[in-house]
Amino acid sequence: MILEFLTVLIYALCLFIVLLFAVTQVLLFHKFKGARNLFTKNQLPPLSLKDDLPRVTIQLPIYNEQNVIQALIRQVAAIQYPMDRLEIQVLDDSTDQTTAMVGALVSKLNAKGIPIRHLHRRHRTGFKAGALKEGLAAATGEFIAIFDADFLPQSDWLLRSMPYFKDPKIGVVQTRWGHLNRAHSILTRVQAFALDLHFGLEQIGRQAHGVFMNFNGTAGIWRKSCIEEAGNWSGTTLTEDLDLSYRAQLKGWRILYRPDIITPAQLPQSVQAARSQQFRWNKGGAQNFRQLWRRLWAKKDLSLKEKVFGTAHLFSSSIFFLVLILIVLSLPLLWIKNSHPQWSWIFYLFQSFGLTTLLFLWSYTGAYKMFNTQRNLSWAQAFFDFIVFFTLAIGLSANNAIAVIQGHLGVITPFVRTPKVNTVNAKRGDRVKTRANYSAGGAIAPVVLELFLMLYALFGLFLATKMGTTGDYGLAPFHILCILGFGYLLIKSIFDRFKH
Repeated sequence: MILEFLTVLIYALCLFIVLLFAVTQVLLFHKFKGARNLFTKNQLPPLSLKDDLPRVTIQLPIYNEQNVIQALIRQVAAIQYPMDRLEIQVLDDSTDQTTAMVGALVSKLNAKGIPIRHLHRRHRTGFKAGALKEGLAAATGEFIAIFDADFLPQSDWLLRSMPYFKDPKIGVVQTRWGHLNRAHSILTRVQAFALDLHFGLEQIGRQAHGVFMNFNGTAGIWRKSCIEEAGNWSGTTLTEDLDLSYRAQLKGWRILYRPDIITPAQLPQSVQAARSQQFRWNKGGAQNFRQLWRRLWAKKDLSLKEKVFGTAHLFSSSIFFLVLILIVLSLPLLWIKNSHPQWSWIFYLFQSFGLTTLLFLWSYTGAYKMFNTQRNLSWAQAFFDFIVFFTLAIGLSANNAIAVIQGHLGVITPFVRTPKVNTVNAKRGDRVKTRANYSAGGAIAPVVLELFLMLYALFGLFLATKMGTTGDYGLAPFHILCILGFGYLLIKSIFDRFKH
């Protein structure tokens, strides 16, 4: 009886925490709806090349990016800004032919008068954070712009972003990510949905709420003094961007988000690339929760609202661990429900937590549609994208839960870059090379767990038919989503491996 009671208690606690998180998303959605049209009113005119412009350093942290590096460097070299006020740093940790490619291209651009430097490290100490920190020590700019290898900033990006630093309290200006390959597959479509939610509902909602936000690691620009005052870049987590963002805001700096300035980028096209990126982001989120939540609550001049939303933000990746627990406990719960009829009232109470799904559906579908007005999405399209997103979010829960557990336990793992291909002008050989380099090793554990959980959910459907005289199908919709989510990832993993 004690074991059954603990099972029900843990299940109820997980449901309650997920419900609380859904409520925070609804509150952000409410603010998002009211604030999304204010950005046009608050838009500042771009700077002119004739203005007295501050010195800017653009940092390009890269590691083995042979498929995309030339496009990135050429795009950044074409950015409009006075050459005597601009510095471009290619922060290269590569161990393959990327370094030679960069060296040759940098030499050509230098000959044309482009102020670009190639800084090659023969080690990866601190990974991306370490490269940014070393680059900062040599940087001459008052402002530091950062672009990852798969981003292609527009030529007027700096002139449009810099005016917002007229406010001396602004430490960071973050711009929106665009998606070059949104329509490539269901997987890229789901990732675009998730990122649109982040850059719409979450970033706009948090800014309107006046609570902590985050720099997204790329397509943003920092005030150099802000980085230094906040304690500089640190490689103690896999999401150095979230870490520095919170440390800067704890020091009193503000982050400004501009959704009207869009930087096109590519989305991971293979399941393993998506798993790798999700693993890093979610483990880093858990690491930052572990490091920062106490400092957040110890800060006396922060309001309760800022502390609550900041905690929810830092804890958000841990929701995947709770979802995994709900999946694992669903079968014991089905048995307990039918073995202990005296507890039936508890299970009727659990049904009220279906409200959680409705809250996610309302806030996410609404925000996604409103944030993509230029695409003229119908409600049916937005609803379909939400269902697919929700299904694959469940499918990724195994991979992400492993990441979260490692993050909370302090398990140290290397920074694994997300494999990239040239989505604009990709060649067959690029895709083969990417798969060969990144399809082995670390992805085995989540694949095995995903297979087990898919079979586990299938058994749950079978078990439901054996409960009582007519069966008990209360958890059947959840189990069907699990089968579809885990099944899709497994099947696409196989196709990705044997493609070409």
